[in-house]
Amino acid sequence: MTHSLGAVCDDFYISSRLFLKLEMALERETVLHFLDRLRKEYPGLTKLRRTDAGGLVLKEETDEEGSRRWVRLDATSLRFGHFAPPDPEAVRRFGQLILTQAPYHLTFSELDYDHLELIYGFDLEYQGNHDQLVSETLLGEHAGSGFLFGDHATHVIDAQPYFGIALTPECDLQAYVEVKSRTTTFEVRSDSFENEPISVFLTIRKYWGRENAGELAAGLQSLFDVADELAADKVVPNFVNPLAAAIASRS
Repeated sequence: MTHSLGAVCDDFYISSRLFLKLEMALERETVLHFLDRLRKEYPGLTKLRRTDAGGLVLKEETDEEGSRRWVRLDATSLRFGHFAPPDPEAVRRFGQLILTQAPYHLTFSELDYDHLELIYGFDLEYQGNHDQLVSETLLGEHAGSGFLFGDHATHVIDAQPYFGIALTPECDLQAYVEVKSRTTTFEVRSDSFENEPISVFLTIRKYWGRENAGELAAGLQSLFDVADELAADKVVPNFVNPLAAAIASRS
């Protein structure tokens, strides 16, 4: 399923974020042991750098297919992702390893987990007014269209729909869809546009703190199952495909 999602857009990528309630020490020996364990399975993870905020990022070089993995450690979060994953199971295996090893090497505890997120990103390149295209494509029949497209409106300069739903009665499992545009008002004024992507993000979020919340690695796999289903049944047909068709009609 994941592999086929990459066929509907110009770039497809997956990331995950575990947010913690307490800060990690990020001590040298502990961090290196953890990262070295990941490198045993993924020897291409060779580029280590420190962020401006004091975190650490370990990543691969981009291969010939444009694919690369990365891991990031910050004081209150563990993040990882895979840009242009080559097959449906690649990111699942990567995430399984990280979230199996992290509690052991970094001394995580279920008490410390706030929430875990899985994000699917779809990029659609478009050289034009992103906000105008998004609003016309996704909001044309919306009740607010009279504001967006009335005689008083010269250009739409901000249209970034963001929706969230609860997937359980307790609201501990949630799904969000966000459409992000990148057009500036300078580009609109000058009628000169950069070829930038419109991004559609599907985020599945699971909160801990309830009984039987489960292990991290198992929790991530369940988020993948939910994300695959919602992406195929809702996000691609209702957001990604209409935007791709609108872009194609303007090219």
